[in-house]
Amino acid sequence: MTTTALPVVPAGTPPAPPRAGRGRAGLGERTIPYLLLAPAVVTMLVLLGWPAVQVIAISFRRLDLGELVRGEVVWVGLDNYRAVLADPEVWTVTLRTVVFTASVVAATVIGGLLLALLMRHIAAGVRVAVQICLVLAWATPILATTTVFQWIFDQQYGILNKTLVKLGFDSFAGYSWFSSGASTLTVVGLLIVWQAMPFVCFTIYAGLLTAPKELYEAASMDGASGWQTFSTVSWPVIRPLVTLATFLSLIWDFKVMAQVWAIRQGGPDGESTTLPVLLYLKGIAGRHFGVASAIAVLMILVLLVLSIRYLQLLLRSKEGDLS
Repeated sequence: MTTTALPVVPAGTPPAPPRAGRGRAGLGERTIPYLLLAPAVVTMLVLLGWPAVQVIAISFRRLDLGELVRGEVVWVGLDNYRAVLADPEVWTVTLRTVVFTASVVAATVIGGLLLALLMRHIAAGVRVAVQICLVLAWATPILATTTVFQWIFDQQYGILNKTLVKLGFDSFAGYSWFSSGASTLTVVGLLIVWQAMPFVCFTIYAGLLTAPKELYEAASMDGASGWQTFSTVSWPVIRPLVTLATFLSLIWDFKVMAQVWAIRQGGPDGESTTLPVLLYLKGIAGRHFGVASAIAVLMILVLLVLSIRYLQLLLRSKEGDLS
């Protein structure tokens, strides 16, 4: 039996260069993900990027109904932004929108979190019934739900006032829930929370299902309280999902327009007007498309700041997980 001696490589000899075939294969493997993402990226640039560029361009023009009909292009520079920032109504509406958005998002996330924790502890049959109700609330069209809420809070025929009167609160007989901007926005906020909570609840509940049961058993054996079990076992698992749900809720609720407009068109006396409604009133109703575009750009900047903050929190959480 003969043996073949292996070649001896002298010490210090540089490694042989990779074969051309391997290099081409590696380059192809690196480019495949980008090629797969290219159609989606191009589609987003066409459907979202180009309209955004158009809005930014219009914000530097005077584009009222006359210019639109005549086809004139009148560049005014930053005049639209100066007019918007110098308008006290814009600042009032902006503050109102920020407070309204923060309140609705807080109620949505806290309510969704509590409901997700509840679903983890109730019986299977009850849990399925709750999930079906959440799906129905989530799937109901916005205008249909808005109409239902208008009837619930109706001054004369609303079931809420009638129920409160039967419970002994006679002062609610004929009470108008839409007599002021604060109460109107409260009703709108309840409507938004009603439809937004199912998404947050299902998102957090999915995260709770990934937590190992052994950790809960160990916490129970150690005599941990409910709050201690939540803070040490559940919260580290669902924290990224809560951050995601909060970020998405901020974006969605900051842009809410249909519910506010359908309830009272920003009334009474404009006291429930938010930035999206103001944009509609300035642009479509008022035919001042340049000013409306400037408001839209400012809203985009606010959402961009929120997005950057979310990415910072996401990267910080990943660094914490790696450490």
